[in-house]
Amino acid sequence: MKKKLVSCLISFTLLSSLSTPLLAKAQENTEDIKGSLVIAGGGIGTSNHEIYEKFLSLAGGKEKAKVGIIPAASTTLQSSEKFKEDLVKYGANSDSIKILPVSNHDFSDTQKDESTWKNQVNDKKLSRTIKGLTAVWFVGGDQTKIVDSLRQNNGSDSEALKAIWDIYRKGAVIGGTSAGAAIMSDVMITGGDSLGALKDSLENKENKHVSKNQRSQKEYEPLSIQKGLGFFQHGIIDQHMDERARLGRLAVAAYTSERDKEKNFAYGVDEDTAMVVNNKDQKIEVVGRSGVAVLDMSKAELVSKQKARSGLENIKVSYLSPGDKINYHLKSFEFPKERVETKGFEYYSFNALPATGVFTPYGRLKAYLSYSLVDNESMKSAKSYVYDSKGSGYEIAFQKDNDTNGYWRYTDGQKDDYSIVNVKMDITPKTFKFQPDRKTSLTYKKPTFSSSESPAYDSIKGNLLIAGGALGSSNSSVYNKFIDLAGGKQAKIGIVPAASTKFDSSNQFKGDLIKYGVKAENIEILPISNHDFKGTSENESTWKTNMNSDKLAQKVKGLTGIWFVGGDQTMITDSLRNENGSDSKVLQAIWDTYKNGAVLGGTSAGAAIMSNTMLAGGDSYGALSYGFTNTYDDMNQQEGGPAYLEKGLGFFQYGLVDQHFDNKARLGRLIATAYEKGNKNQLSYGIDEDTAMVVNNKEKQIEVVGRGGITLVDLAKVQANDKFPSDYKNILISCITPGDKVNLTTKEIVINPAKTSTRKNEYYSEKVGPNTGLFSPHGVLRKFLAYDLVDNAQSKEIKSYAFNQNKGFELTFRKSAESNGYWAYTDGQKDDYSIVKVALDIKPIDVDIR
Repeated sequence: MKKKLVSCLISFTLLSSLSTPLLAKAQENTEDIKGSLVIAGGGIGTSNHEIYEKFLSLAGGKEKAKVGIIPAASTTLQSSEKFKEDLVKYGANSDSIKILPVSNHDFSDTQKDESTWKNQVNDKKLSRTIKGLTAVWFVGGDQTKIVDSLRQNNGSDSEALKAIWDIYRKGAVIGGTSAGAAIMSDVMITGGDSLGALKDSLENKENKHVSKNQRSQKEYEPLSIQKGLGFFQHGIIDQHMDERARLGRLAVAAYTSERDKEKNFAYGVDEDTAMVVNNKDQKIEVVGRSGVAVLDMSKAELVSKQKARSGLENIKVSYLSPGDKINYHLKSFEFPKERVETKGFEYYSFNALPATGVFTPYGRLKAYLSYSLVDNESMKSAKSYVYDSKGSGYEIAFQKDNDTNGYWRYTDGQKDDYSIVNVKMDITPKTFKFQPDRKTSLTYKKPTFSSSESPAYDSIKGNLLIAGGALGSSNSSVYNKFIDLAGGKQAKIGIVPAASTKFDSSNQFKGDLIKYGVKAENIEILPISNHDFKGTSENESTWKTNMNSDKLAQKVKGLTGIWFVGGDQTMITDSLRNENGSDSKVLQAIWDTYKNGAVLGGTSAGAAIMSNTMLAGGDSYGALSYGFTNTYDDMNQQEGGPAYLEKGLGFFQYGLVDQHFDNKARLGRLIATAYEKGNKNQLSYGIDEDTAMVVNNKEKQIEVVGRGGITLVDLAKVQANDKFPSDYKNILISCITPGDKVNLTTKEIVINPAKTSTRKNEYYSEKVGPNTGLFSPHGVLRKFLAYDLVDNAQSKEIKSYAFNQNKGFELTFRKSAESNGYWAYTDGQKDDYSIVKVALDIKPIDVDIR
């Protein structure tokens, strides 16, 4: 059974004002602790070897580790049994791992009545068992159940909890995920979201105590806290930080605590990530796949802005990545030597839009601050918003300060990895009013681009593997699929480097293929380019003539796989087409090879070139607001503005393809392009990063492979307002994930049979507010539609907004007669959703912010 995303508001101690004193410390005299902590933000994937191996190492090593798992937070024993299985998979001895009888409630998946375990927490036998352990792990669920199970009715520590403290002091590691992370600090956050924390604590309101039943009728949940177990004595811990956008609630909780405000950072741990606390060295290391948000509240101020409403100013936000370290005693950071400072060397230079909802590029906090502010020389400040459906909310302003900096490196192949320090954050109360736009002042231009259709081939024997960008070297499913389609480990593969300005990505991909078993002598970087490459002695711009080389064309015909790396898609097409627009000899050879059975693959720019009409620039807001442009301005055009189209190479015969779909929120530009230039009887496809769409031309079917999803846009029933641009009704949106398939001609979606339908079996039943920006939970489109709509019995429709200054769009996602959701756990206990045929209406609006 799925874990509840929102902690139940039962017997909580609620914050009643900003003057609430710090809750009593859980333990004194913690200076002598020899043990460590592994505090995970939730959603740990079974494949996340960094966290599992770190935990076992701190527990004494795989052979010596003796682990006790505390199941108290969960309603079932499933997550405890799964964690035990994972530890055994990573080399631990099964006989040395015990699920401890600690609970205050019965479990739904057993015959026993585990509620009787509450009486055993003072049992000497249990204490002796715990004292023989080298590690204790708390699974996720409801953190209040952990505390209630280990504390006595008078609030004192049980013998079991004393035993845990005893082994921790002597050197054991204490770990936990989700609820098991929340219990780690003295101040334990037990409920609330960012908007609820801000509204409940920064506005003078009566009747702040909200029952569980009342919560289901409200769009936001007030902050609630309770006394934690206090294993970590140096700040407040929050979890699910990125997925549930909890920075606002962490800021309020930290501001409330005078001790934590002045002396300590506050920490928000992302999913699939852990902060590893070394008490001896007084340092924290970030381990896993995402990051840890760090708040410095020492100079934060409560500022009155409106009648009965206040804001918070002068908060410092940092966001650390795996490999970074925090000296929590000195409140300083350490970064690996390979990280490069961005200050004074910013890579990007574009005008970033405010973060307003699911159409915002880089819609999660760390990514938004990285690309749109810290590594962007054009930006000094950036804004986001959060508000309820009545328009009452806050503006969140992020600003570069004198001590603001970023640190960048590639990780896991060629994925950008950023760390951010000391971004100033101010939270100001605002009111928002949205009204239909009756007379737009925006100049929408229809596309003048026209592309002759590529010839349709019914007899293509080859396949396509179209990756959405940021392909991780560790993404074995995508690499193995490409190699398999190319003929296995004997494959002969050519890499086309033309999209990039350096050979790094081509060399990286070659190295990855070798790692996955392809012979080095069977892989060649093909001399195809229209420009010189940095860092080489040769002038590769002379390769432009190679497009009509008979020798190179003959070599291409001998390949079983061809790969196009990422970069600028226009450089690929310019390197393979003659000046009159005709196909070069090498492009003709690629087509011949493809028709005869070779696989063609590409990532990012190498994906964009696959369809006949190639999306080469623009963002969602720009395409819907301004339409299309005939000019191309490299980075600025790739990062925003009106859409720019060119003729692609047309290998994919069944519709439009777009990429970086989740990270760059390109649904709007794909809809605009599909409406203006697409075939409305075909689907359009938006491919997420680290994910591939595998096209089987023989079966006329696609399959999702990798770590993200593919968004399907169906305009067959769309209604548009010809007198008003970008006014659409009845767009059908589907989101599919690995294991799902689609028939390219019938458009039938076949969902992975491991998933169960959510229709009439919705897990959630809550009223939800609009998705507004970086403080809104589930900032990625698929997660927003899954949690807030298709798996929520109370939701018939949900809204998001995209706007800049006083103009924008209201997005209404509706359950249609054909809508359904499909759910399963994947990679450990991560929720994995597929969504079928949600209806979307887009309405132009005027925006008034006061």
